[in-house]
Amino acid sequence: MSESKLAGQFFDAAIGLLERVRDEEAPRIAEAGSLVADAVAAGNRLFAFGAGHSSLPAQDVVYRAGGLALMNFLAVPGTAGIDVMPATLGSALERVDGLAGAVLDSSPASDGDVLVIISLSGRNALPVEMAMNARAIGLKVIGVTSVAYATETKSRHVSGTFLKDHCDVVLDSKIAVGDAELTIDGIDAPFAPASTVVTSAIMQAVMAAAAGELAARGVEPPLLRSGNVDGGHEWNGRVMQEYGDRIFFRH
Repeated sequence: MSESKLAGQFFDAAIGLLERVRDEEAPRIAEAGSLVADAVAAGNRLFAFGAGHSSLPAQDVVYRAGGLALMNFLAVPGTAGIDVMPATLGSALERVDGLAGAVLDSSPASDGDVLVIISLSGRNALPVEMAMNARAIGLKVIGVTSVAYATETKSRHVSGTFLKDHCDVVLDSKIAVGDAELTIDGIDAPFAPASTVVTSAIMQAVMAAAAGELAARGVEPPLLRSGNVDGGHEWNGRVMQEYGDRIFFRH
């Protein structure tokens, strides 16, 4: 079977986006890494949130080998991926006013903590209110979004604002509105979304920057090791014990 031209085109598109983010967002990725490092060094906590498919890059940095053990997933019931039936319910919940405040009020997040909010469009009520409420209680907010949506679509929040308007640092994924990289004759809809690939890379880049910043300050980053290498479970057990008061996922 011959190689797929479309598969190669998708890889090229994804690589191009990754290169753009690397080159254009480097200062802000470093800034986000510093915010994360500040929280770790000061004894504060780290949280990540995303709804729908935007939850996947958030989950990717939680309890992750090679990742910071202090990163916690801030779960909003019904929006963590596609874990509800029908799947469209998750999309509907993103537009519900007041849900973000209820979740934050019930969470351990508090003044001085860092919350990374991932929303490709940044236009729905849930991510906008999550950022607004988080900053109101003293959290530092890092937004990962496609800034293009703010100029090419309308906000669905009553304020008319987007996620990017309520963040301490905004990381632009460069994803085009519609999140589909390929089109060809014979297929009516564009296809091959790259937002998960790019956003996951952004998240890992921020974690890498944070680890480097902590090391530069003489602080050992609280990293997890793979449980599939010798000594991994023992290493992780020590980290979990030392930082247990700042880790909220089940372990």
